[in-house]
Amino acid sequence: MNSMYFTEEHQLFRQSLKDFLQKEVVPHIDKWEKTGQIDRFIWEKFGEMGFFGLAYPEEYGGLGLDLFYTVIFLEELQKVNSGGFAAAIWAHAYLAMTHVNKEGDHDIKEKYLTPSIAGEKIGCLCITEPFGGSDVAGMRTTAVKKGDTYVLNGSKTFITNGVYSDYLVVAAKTSPELGNKGISIFIMDRDTAGISATKLDKLGWRASDTGEIAFDNVTIPASNLMGEENMGFPYIMQHFALERLIMGINAHARAEFALEYALDYMKTREAFGRTIDKFQALRHKVADLYTEMEICKEFNYSVAYRLNKGEYVVKEATMSKLQCTKMADEVIYQCLQFLGGYGYMEEYPLARLSRDSRLGPIGGGTSEILREIIAKMVIDNKDYKPAT
Repeated sequence: MNSMYFTEEHQLFRQSLKDFLQKEVVPHIDKWEKTGQIDRFIWEKFGEMGFFGLAYPEEYGGLGLDLFYTVIFLEELQKVNSGGFAAAIWAHAYLAMTHVNKEGDHDIKEKYLTPSIAGEKIGCLCITEPFGGSDVAGMRTTAVKKGDTYVLNGSKTFITNGVYSDYLVVAAKTSPELGNKGISIFIMDRDTAGISATKLDKLGWRASDTGEIAFDNVTIPASNLMGEENMGFPYIMQHFALERLIMGINAHARAEFALEYALDYMKTREAFGRTIDKFQALRHKVADLYTEMEICKEFNYSVAYRLNKGEYVVKEATMSKLQCTKMADEVIYQCLQFLGGYGYMEEYPLARLSRDSRLGPIGGGTSEILREIIAKMVIDNKDYKPAT
């Protein structure tokens, strides 16, 4: 790949990651898709390879590399054809761990970030609630301070790694009367008394565990508060820029994977005496799809470049997720059509890919919510500021 964004070192990393995924991950994907549980050993292997530490400080075992190593990591994860496996990995590495790194103090980082980078502990981020969905400000989970502890009550849902993770990063209202200005972020161990989780049955992302979590008088030390009290909402909003860009990158990568697979198939599939990649109707459809995918990819790279420089790219990241997830769904839908009846068969990758892709316009903020956020910035001149 010739690009202004990737060095020779980036390309060597991409190849080593590809080799690792083909050897250590791909042989187990079908099993994990069936069981809905990813074997523990693979987390440790990712940790041994340093993959969880790409973006994190060397002080805690990370590598402190630029954001384009993360871009490569996300892209290649999409090409093992398991959106669930990819989600479990990146939700740990870039949702839970981002909050630990940004808001956790030194003691919290030593206790949670270091073993997370090593693959010894798995984290999950608990924000979405059964009654709230994308309405983060409307959350009902509370954390009441009692002496040198907080007591949490409430529930979360659609939480990736919500069942099998070792620790939880949880958003709760410490001052409910303040609305979205009364939210705080906490960290707690899975085995803390009062935490229970129920595994959800999903259309796609079958390999990942998605949980509904209940907090029943969960008592944690006050030192488990991350960052400042009542600053949780700005923290969440700030990190949404990274999460949305991640989902945009995931989308262009799975669309690219679908197109590459479909083109290989079309070169060998014959109809009416010639391979189907010679039919103009299909060729022109591929041309359109490939163009849309490439435009999204280049846009994502430019946003990643700006984010890597420290710019607050909340508008651009929101646009990325909105447009790229829409594009990926269309590309994968059409690629399944290129395969005809075989596209509908589970032994071919497009069936799973189409289910997994459908989560894109829903998770991490629905497309409807994203459009309103963009409208506020473009029409109402709303200016979102980073929390830190």
